[in-house]
Amino acid sequence: MNRISLYWLLQILGWGSIAIIQISLATLTADEISSVQMWGFIIIAFCYLLSTHFLRYIFKRYDWFKLSISQLLFQSVLAMLALSFANIVAQFLINDALGILNPEEDFKVVVILSNLLMAFLFYAVWFLLYFVFHFLDNYNTTLKYEAKINQIRLNHLKSQLNPHFIFNALNSVRALVDEDPDKAKSAITRISNILRFSLMMDKKQTIEFEDELNTVRDYLTLESIRFEERLQVEYNIEDEAYNYKIPPMMLQTIVENAIKHGISNLVKGGIIEIKCREGLEDDLYIQVKNSGHLDTPPSLKAKADGGHGLSNTVQRLKLIYGDRASFRIFNSGNQFVITEIKIPKQKVTFES
Repeated sequence: MNRISLYWLLQILGWGSIAIIQISLATLTADEISSVQMWGFIIIAFCYLLSTHFLRYIFKRYDWFKLSISQLLFQSVLAMLALSFANIVAQFLINDALGILNPEEDFKVVVILSNLLMAFLFYAVWFLLYFVFHFLDNYNTTLKYEAKINQIRLNHLKSQLNPHFIFNALNSVRALVDEDPDKAKSAITRISNILRFSLMMDKKQTIEFEDELNTVRDYLTLESIRFEERLQVEYNIEDEAYNYKIPPMMLQTIVENAIKHGISNLVKGGIIEIKCREGLEDDLYIQVKNSGHLDTPPSLKAKADGGHGLSNTVQRLKLIYGDRASFRIFNSGNQFVITEIKIPKQKVTFES
């Protein structure tokens, strides 16, 4: 059962139980209760359901849970008082419409205050339960993220430190030592940058876009030494992209995938083009275009052997940003493959 279904199930069961309890209490204090009065209790319970759903909308729409505890409590108390008054008015209107309003009794100050207090207590209990559920749910998501990030951390370290990559990089440097010593020194510096970045990024959930891009530039420079004229690299980065933070090694993983499954399989090599632009709703669009062709769409589900790559990228985006981020990979004609990611600019849910 997903979260939305669980939410509505608890809402219906909770307020339905309140209606049943109130009907039961009414039958104990009166000789009999009419069907009209029973419908009155049911309609009031439905009003509670709608009003708490509206309160939940306010919480989510205006990010109340990102406020300080004092601000959250203050605004919540005001909201619950307002809803309590609205609930009392709704009770009068409903009873009047059903023909069961008793002005002599219902308009007494003591009755109004007791009903107001009862409504406020109902809202307070609902708020407490929702508050606890929200933070338990976030805590659970944090645990999932931490477990996943540990797996990703090891996978990426293995990816960066795997012997094949080191072997190719060192072979490229060795060929340059006599031919172009300055270029060899630069290549060694880039290798050390990549390895240092791999070791430093392991505890970070997001990093500056510029830091990630610099690592990708180092990586592609090294690959350009190996592929020589077979690899062409183009960058098209808007200035606004540098205002964003992205998950570490995410762009690096996509570029590695483009090299491994695209460029390296082509005799004549090809092009890798990296585009980054800001969307209309403060979203960052990262697009990696490479020469090649997808015969079958790659699996974006986690592999049983713990393999890393695009599947981990998709899972990380889901864990950090939820539905606000997106990932897709597709053919562009018969000669290119495009990988595109959308990342929101808003703060992530669990910033490190």
